[in-house]
Amino acid sequence: MTLKSLINISLFFIVFSATAQDMKEGFTYLETGKYNKAESFFSTILEDFPNNKTARLCYGRAIGLNGQAAEANLLFTALLADYPNDFEVKLNYGESLLWNSNFTDAKVYYKGLVTEDPKSFAALLGFANTLSNLKEYEDALTMVNKALDVSPGNPNALVSKKYIYLGYAYQNQQAQNYDKAEILLTKNLELYGDDKDTLLNLANLYLIWNKLESAKIMYNRLAEQPEHKIIALNGLALVEHLNGKEKKALSISTEAFNSLNDNTDQNIIKQTTERYGQALIWNKKFKAATNLIDTLIIENPNKNWVLALRATLNIYKSNFKKSLTDYNQILENDSTSFDGNLGKANVLKALGYIDEAYTSAENTLKFYDNQKDATNFINKLNNSFAPTLESKAAHTFDNGDNKAYSFNSNVVFPLSTKVAILGNYNYRTTNNTITDNSATSNNISLGLSYKFIPSITFKGTAGMTSANTESDDYTQLLTDLSFNIKSFKLQTLDVGYKRQIESFNADLLDRELVQNNYYANYNLGTNFNLGWFTQLMYTSQNDGNKRNLLFTSLYYNLLPKPSLKVGFNYQYITFKDQLPTVYFSPEKFHNYEIFINLIKDEAAAKPKEWFYNATAAFGYQYIEDDAKITAYRIQGAFGYKFSERSLLNLYGTRSNIASATAAGFTFTEIGLRFKWLFLKKAVFKRN
Repeated sequence: MTLKSLINISLFFIVFSATAQDMKEGFTYLETGKYNKAESFFSTILEDFPNNKTARLCYGRAIGLNGQAAEANLLFTALLADYPNDFEVKLNYGESLLWNSNFTDAKVYYKGLVTEDPKSFAALLGFANTLSNLKEYEDALTMVNKALDVSPGNPNALVSKKYIYLGYAYQNQQAQNYDKAEILLTKNLELYGDDKDTLLNLANLYLIWNKLESAKIMYNRLAEQPEHKIIALNGLALVEHLNGKEKKALSISTEAFNSLNDNTDQNIIKQTTERYGQALIWNKKFKAATNLIDTLIIENPNKNWVLALRATLNIYKSNFKKSLTDYNQILENDSTSFDGNLGKANVLKALGYIDEAYTSAENTLKFYDNQKDATNFINKLNNSFAPTLESKAAHTFDNGDNKAYSFNSNVVFPLSTKVAILGNYNYRTTNNTITDNSATSNNISLGLSYKFIPSITFKGTAGMTSANTESDDYTQLLTDLSFNIKSFKLQTLDVGYKRQIESFNADLLDRELVQNNYYANYNLGTNFNLGWFTQLMYTSQNDGNKRNLLFTSLYYNLLPKPSLKVGFNYQYITFKDQLPTVYFSPEKFHNYEIFINLIKDEAAAKPKEWFYNATAAFGYQYIEDDAKITAYRIQGAFGYKFSERSLLNLYGTRSNIASATAAGFTFTEIGLRFKWLFLKKAVFKRN
């Protein structure tokens, strides 16, 4: 924060000669801020007395304080030439440098003035304000304290000191020295009580610092001042949103919005209306938000804050292209707009234009140095393209006396924002304690991922499996090819082909059962919390059998954070040939279940936080025309995020639902998973 708002404060006491008594009217105009009248008054005096020093000084101050800074500087330069040793003229010349934002020259000049008269209050305070505008806050504090030693309790100096503290705190906040910023702002509260600006800066610091309860305390302190209650309510609504309490955020914002009247300051009306619109969007009250924004567009055509509000609404509705149009218009209006640059970056990322998203976020930092949201956005993008290793170790067993131990490791090594190398290694050993049959398999594959266009990504891997069984050792080709397509809003389609070896247990691995799977996965989201997922799969096997599989899931999101959803699943399987003594292969199989799912997503978890997910499902399964059988499924995971680059979790599954390999089994798996970004950043350079 700078002190530009303070440089219009009259810093000096002009000592006038005895002939100045006829200028009292003009002095009054200056003292009361009526600069137009002061300019006219002293202009008239100068017509009759063009060399009158006092009239020239006052005229210079009148035009300088009335926005004609360059002209005032020229006038004081001329005065300085006429009166080179007049300290009063020197002080006014120094102030004209501040009016012109010529802080570098002002620093040198005021240093000379303070050396010439170390007890000059005007020189000391002018020097303090100059240093503050240069963001040299330590020295600025020294100078303003010297000014207060000369004139204790001077209101102009106290105001300057407050803003020096605010600027110094903001400087530390930008450098993420949050502890130092907090100390400086707390000092300001000690000096100036519950000052509005200081409370708001502290609250904002706590928001950035993610100390939401501390931010709430600051806003509640501000709310005790009736004239600032609406501003405080706007802040409290944001705190509740960041806490995931959207209904409470809307309630508070509605209270603030309903408090607006004709006497409310226009800036507060704008801020409050904007927050109310945001709160409607957060609560997915899209119709009400649309009506509000449509009205605002009519009343405030092409205003950036209204365009940003509409862009936010369209992001929540996944209308990213419409949102991009609004952000482009914002940047056309103001290329330095924070909302425009970073908002555009987020939309471009959602649309799959990663290189362009990087560029837009970097543009944000050109105008807002070290801004935390922009740096976090870039860091997350960097992490998404850092080479990654994900490994799992698991133990599986069932009530058919089959046991298995497995280890699986995947590597993703991006070469650009469009191309990545994929690698996989899988080891599995399984045995049956009744038949004493055992088998081991080693799979290895290599491939790549390529984004053709932002909405279509291809993944392809090929490799080999090597199996050692009781009766034979063999190798087989492995292949996995797929296209991920996001051509329509809130819809995703995966189509692919996968060749694999069935390795559920030792008996199946011993049969060298090759499966050729052709599949399509379709996922549909909505703006009203309903979702639908469907999988279709056709499998042909090297034993001549064929399988058709349908799985569909309809679910509803009850809560966003943590995610809580309930739903209904249906599965249908049919085989061409029934081989019950070899593997589970019914002519028809149906499974119906209802489920509940609770997730604190690992992607949303912050470093040094826990994450989890839990699913419970219950229903019935029907095999051929047999009587229904109760079906259940329990899944869970619990993990810890050590940093943005590593996490670890324990997971487990228990189910009695029949699969394509077994019926009547109670199946259990427990495992450990580790994910690590093994390089700190991407290995490629962007163009």
